[in-house]
Amino acid sequence: MTWPPVLAGAALILFILRDVFHTIWHPTRHGGLSRLVMRGMWRLSAHHGARWQPVGLAGPVGMMSVVTVWAFVIAVGWALIYWPHMPEDFSYSPGLTPSEHAGPVDALYVSLVTLATLGLGDIAPTSGWLRMFAPVEALVGFALLSATVAWVLGIYPALARRRTLALRLSHLSRSDGTTEALDSAGGAAILDGVASALSTVTVDFLQYAESYYFYDGDENISLACRLDFTVGLADRAERARHPDVRLSASVLRTALEDLATVLDERFLRIGGTPEEVFKAYATDHGRPWNGPGRDEDENPST
Repeated sequence: MTWPPVLAGAALILFILRDVFHTIWHPTRHGGLSRLVMRGMWRLSAHHGARWQPVGLAGPVGMMSVVTVWAFVIAVGWALIYWPHMPEDFSYSPGLTPSEHAGPVDALYVSLVTLATLGLGDIAPTSGWLRMFAPVEALVGFALLSATVAWVLGIYPALARRRTLALRLSHLSRSDGTTEALDSAGGAAILDGVASALSTVTVDFLQYAESYYFYDGDENISLACRLDFTVGLADRAERARHPDVRLSASVLRTALEDLATVLDERFLRIGGTPEEVFKAYATDHGRPWNGPGRDEDENPST
């Protein structure tokens, strides 16, 4: 019976290619395997103590694990296609006895060598359709390598944008700006900048969902630690007298709501208000949630 393992192998290959597609090139909630691996690595580091350093490895190790799983399952899928046709449809180098090298381990060896684009090695297919399948596997291996590089190069700029926004919010929270200072054209410009950066981060969470599972060690660059101040900033700005500030506050509030929607739908699933979602986000990242409870006349640096 050659067809059952061949069909099983083809199904595994298609499943992984679909997961790669939905994870890297068309990010949706359908990238099931990669999301499962990343979430699993995050849950393993669920105890976020301030002195518990390995939590910072959850994101990078999770991405490495995803790529490893992709490569291994694809290799197993192709091995299942090769195995039923060994040794009859394969040629062996001198010194190898075909009957002794026709098991599943040998099929996996052939698959791994081909996937890694290292050449056909000492065991190579000779049957017509199998000879066509081997170069296709090599192309898939090259495409997987290229996709992994593109994935990594996309994740880290997204992290930089998130951390830059958090640092900007940290600067604002530690500044001497009073409510009166915020009630001006300059205050409106600051609010617009924060809203724009929040929108960019929201898109990053959609495009690079895996960035959620990267822990920001310093609280000054942790967005989870700065959203309570941002909510309070929007609250104070909504009570301003300057019309531009009130308009900018409305835009900032909408940006916060959009961010909360993405965080809730993609990661947290608590179905609460934006403040409840941000509190859950802070808790999930091991950060305190102080709430936006600032008096409108309170200096944000205190």
